[in-house]
Amino acid sequence: MMYIDPHIHVTSRTTDDYEAMQKAGIVAIIEPAFWLGQARTKVGSFQDYFSSLVGWERFRAKQFGIVHYCTIGLNSREANNVALAEEVMELLPLYVSKEGVVAIGEIGYDDQTEAEDRFYRLQLELAKEVDLPVMIHTPHRDKKKGTLRSMDVSEEHGLAPNMVIVDHNNEETVKDVLDRGYWAAFTIYPHTKMGSERMVEIVRQYGPERIIVDSAADWGISDPLAVPKTAALMREKGIPEEHIKMTCYGNALKAYGQSGQMDEKDWLEKEPIDQTKKMGGNTVLRGGQNPRVDSDSSNIIEN
Repeated sequence: MMYIDPHIHVTSRTTDDYEAMQKAGIVAIIEPAFWLGQARTKVGSFQDYFSSLVGWERFRAKQFGIVHYCTIGLNSREANNVALAEEVMELLPLYVSKEGVVAIGEIGYDDQTEAEDRFYRLQLELAKEVDLPVMIHTPHRDKKKGTLRSMDVSEEHGLAPNMVIVDHNNEETVKDVLDRGYWAAFTIYPHTKMGSERMVEIVRQYGPERIIVDSAADWGISDPLAVPKTAALMREKGIPEEHIKMTCYGNALKAYGQSGQMDEKDWLEKEPIDQTKKMGGNTVLRGGQNPRVDSDSSNIIEN
């Protein structure tokens, strides 16, 4: 089976992770813009980060046989630096229409402050303007309150629920999200948030409609193989194969495909891996390493 991981921060992952993901059947990933573990202090660091999401990281994934997409947005953790956030908001329109950008995100609430609310609303309006889906980051504290507020505000701004993916759900929030017509995504983290066993029971209880499994793997303790591992556990526990395909592949494609930037042919008809290629003169290889070339494609320099 092919898998999509629709929420993974591969900027912080290694080439070994890419190789393991490709071997496990992951054909496409979505990398949401997020914070780096510590707050950025200059707007230029956001600009360079956004550029890497639509540039180098997209190229790097391709060198390991994976199609890379991203979401662009100001995350809630950094929305509380108002002066900097205002500068970032001026940057966003320059990036949201780039190739491979499938949503505005991940946005929403963290501490549920006035500043977070202000910039969340501004980005909902931007999503409407450019006709992109929205990826919502629900808070780790007061999760149910923040999840309900996220949906309420989204509706105030006139977004259709089918254009909004609510992520980081758990047993406390899933029913409300599904009942209101939103996509319900689940982060599978080791030892916390939503584990694979719990995910199996949610799919068993609620079925596969509008449920999405992702890893949100980042620079912390996380697993870039969480999606195929969860799929394997579902299979072991008797979840129907069609339900596994929907929650670990099809629903993500349907939700983010609304952007017009993501299509199954992107990986079914992709170019063979050719690690002799470069981007801006740079390569994933180091001196003396043999490039992987899956065909006789020419040594083209990519700019």
